Amino acid sequence: MNGPMGKLAGKVAIVTGAASGIGEAIAKLYLAEGACCVLADLPGSKLVEIFGGTGAARCVALDTTDDDAPGRLVGAAVEAFGGLDILVNNAGIAIACQFEELTDEQFDRIMAVNVRSYFRIARAAVPEIRKRGGGRIVNLGSIMSEMGGPTLSIYGASKHAVAGLSKGMAVDLGKYGITVNYLQPGSIWTGMSRPFMADENFRKYWENKAPMGRIGDPEDVAAAALFLASDEAKFVSGHGLHVDGGAIINF
Repeated sequence: MNGPMGKLAGKVAIVTGAASGIGEAIAKLYLAEGACCVLADLPGSKLVEIFGGTGAARCVALDTTDDDAPGRLVGAAVEAFGGLDILVNNAGIAIACQFEELTDEQFDRIMAVNVRSYFRIARAAVPEIRKRGGGRIVNLGSIMSEMGGPTLSIYGASKHAVAGLSKGMAVDLGKYGITVNYLQPGSIWTGMSRPFMADENFRKYWENKAPMGRIGDPEDVAAAALFLASDEAKFVSGHGLHVDGGAIINF
């Protein structure tokens, strides 16, 4: 924590996918560092169970692909905390399937969650962030934003799209004092990744690929998300930050 108030003291953030994994870790760290947070996840998630008793948190149950999701999230930030400084688009899904067996419905769903919702929520957030004189947008990409992997062609395509979207946003929004960056986690212990980790060969491959010799923790990614949201990152924009233990560089 940076001083008694924290690195994000006085800031208001939205974090999607906050009921588990990386999103939960980011939300907890942002709250610990002084931010007030609007936290979103699907109806039926453990969002209220985790954060419902936190005065600086407002929980919103929704699917980020819902037509009214952007307005509900930004509206909750303004109503509860008076504005918005930081947006973390974290909600995401992965469907593992051999390419030729994939369906149109699977393609549309992954793109809707992993890309279209990021675009729509960010577009709704920008006017409020501009009112504060600038702020931060952090999108969740993946090391698959710049590589491919077996049975994850659509997921990889969606994360490549997050990289391109983030770079374009950074160019357009810089004049407002808004930085836009994307995180590129490697293999991280989350609810989404655990089914893959159940395959011992898969797990050992990623443990060996990372020079650090382990699977990452959500808190590793949260620390990077804190940096990108902080004042220290005010001149960092359009950047994809690897949080992968060095896996991307280890051929």
